[in-house]
Amino acid sequence: MLLLPATVTVHEANDTLQMLTQALRREAGARLVVDASALAQFDSSVLAVLLECARQVKAAGKRLEVLHLPVKLRALAALYGVAELLPEAVA
Repeated sequence: MLLLPATVTVHEANDTLQMLTQALRREAGARLVVDASALAQFDSSVLAVLLECARQVKAAGKRLEVLHLPVKLRALAALYGVAELLPEAVA
C-alpha cells in the first residue's frame, strides 16, 4: 500500500506521480492500493496525479484502489466529472 503525502499541490504533483509510478513498477500484485488518509492540503493537481496513476495502472493490466479519499477531494472529483475514474476501496 502506498501513502499519499500530506500535501499534494501543483508544487508536489510531479514528485508524487514519480513516486506512484515507481511503486507501480515494483508492485507484483493485481492491484495498486493508494491510501489518501494523510492528504490534508491539496488542489486539483492531485486529481491529475491520481488520474494519470489510474491510466498507468490500467495499462499495466492492474486495478487501482484508493483508500480514505478526503470528502473535499471526492467533491472536487465530482465537480470535475471524474469521480467514477477514482475507484475508492472500502477500508
